[in-house]
Amino acid sequence: MADNARARKLADRIQVVVAETLDRRIKDPRLGFVTITDARVTGDLREATVFYTVYGDDEERAASAAALESAKGILRSEVGRQTGVRFTPSLTFVPDALPDNARTIDDLLDKARAKDAEVRQASTGKTYAGEADPYRKPEDEDKDEDAASE
Repeated sequence: MADNARARKLADRIQVVVAETLDRRIKDPRLGFVTITDARVTGDLREATVFYTVYGDDEERAASAAALESAKGILRSEVGRQTGVRFTPSLTFVPDALPDNARTIDDLLDKARAKDAEVRQASTGKTYAGEADPYRKPEDEDKDEDAASE
């Protein structure tokens, strides 16, 4: 359990160090609007996966991925310098799928809202096929018993 806490703490620190280094030290014009969203470190603290998002189209995402790969050495040395761990973890950059998933969910919610509005529009002015409340009530049962006893 302590190892997981240590790995999580190191991952949080790596996220901050990579984000600050990209902002202050790396001057690659291909980077564009890169946001470091998360970092995860393996239990043995040897490998770190850094998740990022890029605001832009597919071409800008590809250029930013190439820029991150080329800056990997500088970023790793900066992580090693600022974290002070015995073995600096190797960095792997992975595009974060969260924005795409959120966009898909938003699209599905929009479709559901449109269907709800369509059903609401179709049901305007309509009445129930039977009574509005089809369930028996206690007074109905008393009437049924009286009718059955006669």
